[in-house]
Amino acid sequence: MKRQDRRFPALCRAVFAAVLVLVLTGANLVPAAAVTWADVNDLKNEANSLDAEKKELQDKLDALADDKSEAMARKQLLDQQIANTEAQIANVQAQINQYAALITQTEQELTEAQEQEEAQYELFCSRVREMEKQGEVSYWAVLFRATSFTDLLGRLDAVNEVMKYDQGVINDLKDLQAEIEEKKTTLETSKTESESAKAELVSKQSELDTQRSQANAVIQQLSANESETEGTLADLEAQQDALWAEAQRLSDQLVAQQAAAGQSTESNPGGYIWPVDSRYITSTVGGRASPGGIGSTNHKGTDIGRVGYTSPIYASKAGTVIVSQYSSSYGNYVVISHGSGNTTLYAHMSSRKVSVGQYVNQGDVIGITGSTGNSTGPHLHFEVTENGVRVNPLNDGAEPKMGYLTGYTLSKSA
Repeated sequence: MKRQDRRFPALCRAVFAAVLVLVLTGANLVPAAAVTWADVNDLKNEANSLDAEKKELQDKLDALADDKSEAMARKQLLDQQIANTEAQIANVQAQINQYAALITQTEQELTEAQEQEEAQYELFCSRVREMEKQGEVSYWAVLFRATSFTDLLGRLDAVNEVMKYDQGVINDLKDLQAEIEEKKTTLETSKTESESAKAELVSKQSELDTQRSQANAVIQQLSANESETEGTLADLEAQQDALWAEAQRLSDQLVAQQAAAGQSTESNPGGYIWPVDSRYITSTVGGRASPGGIGSTNHKGTDIGRVGYTSPIYASKAGTVIVSQYSSSYGNYVVISHGSGNTTLYAHMSSRKVSVGQYVNQGDVIGITGSTGNSTGPHLHFEVTENGVRVNPLNDGAEPKMGYLTGYTLSKSA
């Protein structure tokens, strides 16, 4: 008996191999998955669209070349190019996340399939063991023992049932083996493409750094021609004043609509919080030396530095968004109305996270810091208007103001 047990695995494999040759069909299994290759392909299609947009922007930049008279137009295109690259980075990161999920999921499915294969193989072996005990070395032998035609038909029916059962066991085992091989291939493909995406991410991040440097350099180059710089600055200041005036008009219009609807028109009067986590002031409201020869000498807002390109920007007060757009002066900027004559403006964002008409609570994230528009480096340009007049939001201590910003540090050039 022990000899029979020792030789049984070999017998089981031999019988399985023989039957597998005879059983020709095998089902293609498509297991349900939380993450599919369709999800990855959707991201790749999006990446292709971003690549096409990138090429179009580069063609426009090449057409402008180094024409200083078109400096602001080039800066605007560079801002768009930067936004495109940031979107590409987000896309590649999403692909990496999808690959990671696919790898984890496939590894788990592979383990389960291998466990099922082992269980199915044991079932097959137990079937062979039972046949061996009963001496049923062949289905033909069962049929040949028939003593009459009626007995033959009965035996044939029994054999058919046994064959269906055995064939089902073999087919299930065969399908599991095919599934295991498919999952191994999927796993290797996911790992390979994930590593490729990670390398692409590093390349895109380097490309983004270069683009940001180019965008900042365009503005700095304006100082090479004093008369041209003065003309450009005058245009930019005029644009800022026009945009500010339009924001006040929209705020007054909103307040009138709220009053007509019987709604409250004020939001936490007088109370402001810092719009970013930094407290480092690089430029204050009012007269100043022109930064690098290209900044306004009559600054209308407060510049907050040491923020980088990824810092969240918070609503300094609760209110309704009345402006969320791009301009060549402010770059990406948002204006929030807090009631009659009271607004806050946030400029030079790398991206905006709110839309016009949206109500935001104090402290809600409304954008991400950057250097879009007339800017030579990442910072937040912050303006506060009260009673229809721009005011200094900093509490200088000499004349304390309720609800204004405190605890800041002034740079030497501020």
